[in-house]
Amino acid sequence: MIFASYNIQYGFGLDGRYDLERIAKSLEGADVIALQEVTRGFVRNDYADMPADLAALFPDHFWVYGPACDMHAVASEGQVSPPRGTRFQFGNMVLSRWPILSTRTLLLPRSRTVEKINLQRGATEAVIAAPGGAIRVYSVHLDHVSADERIAQLHHLTDRINAFIQEGGSLSGAHEFGLSEPPLPDDYVVMGDFNMEPDSPEYCAFAGSVDRFYGRTARIGTPIDAFAALGAHMPGSYSWMDPKDHGKRMHIDYCFVSCGLKDRLKSAVINADSLGSDHFPLHVEIGD
Repeated sequence: MIFASYNIQYGFGLDGRYDLERIAKSLEGADVIALQEVTRGFVRNDYADMPADLAALFPDHFWVYGPACDMHAVASEGQVSPPRGTRFQFGNMVLSRWPILSTRTLLLPRSRTVEKINLQRGATEAVIAAPGGAIRVYSVHLDHVSADERIAQLHHLTDRINAFIQEGGSLSGAHEFGLSEPPLPDDYVVMGDFNMEPDSPEYCAFAGSVDRFYGRTARIGTPIDAFAALGAHMPGSYSWMDPKDHGKRMHIDYCFVSCGLKDRLKSAVINADSLGSDHFPLHVEIGD
């Protein structure tokens, strides 16, 4: 299975052009896709319904959209007014070749800022009926300005991931509604824009710290960085580039997996040739 993640910056590329088709093209061949910065009713892309437009570009995929931020859309002075009832939504999306059996949008902790924008962030959870058995996938987008906020968000996310089976996902006792009980898989893949660099305090809060003698030990309940496990963190590798200064680059997008998937990891690459966003898509192959 090929898993892909891409922060698509509400459709705008390094050249400032809005183009969902080139974004979709850079994700060709992916079985499961996690997207971030997907919007509806956003003035900057003419109030586009990005989830619907993206879904149309992937007709063979099932999809869910989790808007963590949701507000009544009002145009500022000089802007084109949106249609009545338009809502500005900002969140994550998951697309899958196989049915998405259940989904939740997990709201992540946030604090009120004074000068910098701070949208409500979230992790969109999707339970997917993959051929080898159900699997959980999370599309994640963390705060971009505060390491302290990212650490709080990662602690909360870890708690929710590990409590999944106890909580029962999005629904339990489904028979009362005449529905089938959704599966509760142990294994998971967590992908997205974490806005943190490798081995930063936030990274260690999620993936564990490195011991002086034994390195980073795999533990049940602690996610494993697929790129690190495969030795794919090359010197100078990056997943984001400043559109105004192409020399400013960082590795801030990741794919983490549960311990049960570690030995099934086959490859991990970042497509730094893609121009569809200020981020670059990453692809991770997980075998049977």
